[in-house]
Amino acid sequence: MATIKDVASRAGVAPITVSRVINGNGYVTEDKRLRVEAAILELNYIPNALGPSLRSKRTGTLAVVLSDITNPFWTTVARGIEDSANQNGYHLIIGNSDESLEKQNDYLTFLMKKQVDGFLVVPASFSRLDLLEKRQIPFVVLDRWIPGKSVDTVRCDSVGGAYQLTQHLLELGHRRIGVITGRQDHSTALDRVVGARQAVDEAGLREDTLQVCWGEFVQACGYDYTEQLLQFDPRPSAIFATNNFIAIGVMRRLLEYGLNVPGDMSVVAFDDLPPAITIDPFFTVAAQPAYEMGWQATQLLIARLSGNIPTKPDEIILPVEMIVRKSSGAPPQTL
Repeated sequence: MATIKDVASRAGVAPITVSRVINGNGYVTEDKRLRVEAAILELNYIPNALGPSLRSKRTGTLAVVLSDITNPFWTTVARGIEDSANQNGYHLIIGNSDESLEKQNDYLTFLMKKQVDGFLVVPASFSRLDLLEKRQIPFVVLDRWIPGKSVDTVRCDSVGGAYQLTQHLLELGHRRIGVITGRQDHSTALDRVVGARQAVDEAGLREDTLQVCWGEFVQACGYDYTEQLLQFDPRPSAIFATNNFIAIGVMRRLLEYGLNVPGDMSVVAFDDLPPAITIDPFFTVAAQPAYEMGWQATQLLIARLSGNIPTKPDEIILPVEMIVRKSSGAPPQTL
């Protein structure tokens, strides 16, 4: 673990100069400041005051790093976190990574300097969260799993939910299904494709029953990939959007094409939209218990902080609820 002396040696300055750069006081030339900042990044240095031996005082603060709180799913997760934290006397600091590893790590470093007691994190990419592990700071992973790591995790059954949605479409008679999902380095995106493929395999159908489009969990991805899927010959008769934002983008493009849902194209999605957003629920969905995810993750973190659970990491996988609505129907007879 790097020390202030290591940083000083790497930058070719005295330790007092490193201290001045970190604390923002005292005069330091621009050249030395840049060298110190570069050394801090290279050595992944975090001030010693954050070390485990000096973290005896609790701040009563938890840090939450989500992917995008503008998504109603994450807003609901955040509410579950907040209610659970407040009930236990904790306050929150919330940041958004926007699925950027660089932005996520900036937040982790900044919040560690604030000496928060623990973290709830939705890892960007296959981030291993080594920054937190090195400092022995308790954390719980939300919504995803980390390859090769056994850590406290609370997520939903993405494989099972995707399996149910795909099986539903197959039972309706669909044999060409477009799947629009996130990046291949996101466990949630991977799991939902795995679940869809399991349903196709179990039905004894060809692998090309699914046309999988890897992208981002954003509306633009749903919009753009729907455009591509519509150019296929023959085109899919159904689209599986692997989150609610993708589903909204899909619907926008289908409506612009003048296609009827589900008459011309069925659409199913992961994640439901809150009642406050839609008066007439439309999408057939695999609904995740977003509030429960946030609540249970916070309870797990607080138990870890209190030393009330075994040292072995815990993994909680919550079930999803399949809700059939108007957006899914039999394929058009012409297909």
